Amino acid sequence: MNIIRRPFRYRYDNAVLFLIGINLLIFIAQQLFPRVTAYLALNVILVLNGWLWQFLTYMFTHGGISHLVFNMLALFIFGNQVEHHMGSREFLLYYLSTGVLAGVFSFMVYWFTGSYHVYLLGASGALFAVQLAYAAFFPDAVVYIWGILPLRAPIMVLGFTALELVSSVVGFRSGIAHLTHLAGFGFGWFYFLIRFGANPWRYLTGRR
Repeated sequence: MNIIRRPFRYRYDNAVLFLIGINLLIFIAQQLFPRVTAYLALNVILVLNGWLWQFLTYMFTHGGISHLVFNMLALFIFGNQVEHHMGSREFLLYYLSTGVLAGVFSFMVYWFTGSYHVYLLGASGALFAVQLAYAAFFPDAVVYIWGILPLRAPIMVLGFTALELVSSVVGFRSGIAHLTHLAGFGFGWFYFLIRFGANPWRYLTGRR
């Protein structure tokens, strides 16, 4: 069997709760020691000076309580079911690799556009990948947007992605890392193709 597609032995270890706990602890540290944000969030100049850990740690930092709550709620709602389906080891590999790659992509964009003083924070890149996996594994699931508007999971994910695509064009310097979100979605798509040998489109349209 191709080592790239060799599956992990299934086990479930509540990795989502572990990730949420790390995010909460780091957010508390950010409030107590503001320099933590500069140390862990992703910045072009610092990365070029050897702070390579920021490609990983940026996704555990957040810009405020609403940013943290929204992301952790999404991780809990979607991540739990994806982890149950994948198993904890596969889920962690998926979550961390898509998040890191989204960070690398964002670093390249910021570097080439001269955005040297921007700090990238948040788990949104990895969370877009998680939402893609949720929609692929549970295409008939219905998600209530704002608790009111019912949408099938694939419609929700593709709609959010289209919105991010538009926002990345018309609001490039709005302060929201739209391209990071899109990168997370894109790398999640490639993960399905490379790791699972499956086209997510077939999952999203129910033609597995």
